[in-house]
Amino acid sequence: MKDLFEAFNQGRLIIPDKTLNFKNIPWSKHPTFDGVELKHIVTSSDTNGEFSYHLVRIAPNKSILNHIHELQLETHEVISGEGTCINNQCEIHYSPGIISIMPKGIPHEVHAGDDGLLLFAKFIPALC
Repeated sequence: MKDLFEAFNQGRLIIPDKTLNFKNIPWSKHPTFDGVELKHIVTSSDTNGEFSYHLVRIAPNKSILNHIHELQLETHEVISGEGTCINNQCEIHYSPGIISIMPKGIPHEVHAGDDGLLLFAKFIPALC
């Protein structure tokens, strides 16, 4: 499964006036959650605050603990690995191909399994 993520990690975003290579974007540590890294593909400054896209890498058996985005709808597209998402008290098994939506103001958390978890997260409006 990591090969699938690496293919995505080496991907690119193509829009009419530019191409953005994901490999040129550095990973950054999540400011709150240990074992979680982010690659900010498209940020608020790119979209006038309308949306943002992020690759999320959660290390094996690490978690993004319960939290709420008061202003943003969030989506997760599972690229690789397995885990669990608690979305508004509903447990969702995460595996490749699963898409989950967290409306604004809804509590949610994500727990990676033994092999870690790799997500493509989108926020509307932009998170950062």
